Amino acid sequence: MPLRRTLFLHNLKSARLSWGGKLPPNVSEALRRFSEQFEFSIASGDLLLLEGRWYVTHAGLLRLAARNKCSGIRVQPVREFCDPQTARWAFKAIVYKTRNCRGFVGYGDADPSNVSALVRGAEMRVAETRAVNRALRKAYGIGICSVEEIGSLLPRSQPEPNVRKLPPQPVNGNGEPKLRDQLCLLIRQHRLDAALVKQYAAEFCGAKDLRQASREQVATFITHSAEFAARDREELVVKLNSFAQQAGAA
Repeated sequence: MPLRRTLFLHNLKSARLSWGGKLPPNVSEALRRFSEQFEFSIASGDLLLLEGRWYVTHAGLLRLAARNKCSGIRVQPVREFCDPQTARWAFKAIVYKTRNCRGFVGYGDADPSNVSALVRGAEMRVAETRAVNRALRKAYGIGICSVEEIGSLLPRSQPEPNVRKLPPQPVNGNGEPKLRDQLCLLIRQHRLDAALVKQYAAEFCGAKDLRQASREQVATFITHSAEFAARDREELVVKLNSFAQQAGAA
């Protein structure tokens, strides 16, 4: 318990640094419960605070399962609800906490209408992630939604929580946000280091500077990074930090 109390204090400090100011009492109390009961860490990317509400991440749920020695996770498509032609996918996930566990079932769905524009084209992987998240939340009694499920919970006419506070974004001729704005949204949504993201983008595009990359290359990088972050944000952060280490070595 003392160690978990220490984790809460670290989380409280991280939350104030990330989201600024003093947290409301109800938000702080919820953070204490998540810290002491589930050992979630903000610094590790387990939790996000969006519009005064806590959301657990896919990476945080997987780490929780690993700490509790989860026996296994089985995922399979629900074929009758899948339509590759329209990018509609549905998956069923079963989490086995122990070898003798009967399993905790969760379903996840995704289609172009309920995912962020940043992950369009990756609906299948988003649906799989949502199914796993829901099964894990059932298995371990997590009472808060995962951030990857947000799109499926909001009315389609409303903007996404992570971009609601941003001013209206310029659009191109197709009515979509400009690539620069899409990249800014990606950085803000997943709390990434903008300078390191630009270095990663330049390397990905095979250019010395991001400004030298073509529009198609940048668009491909944004899609790649959005899928990367949705799949494993922690691994993406490790990748980005490698650029800082290279600069230090130089």
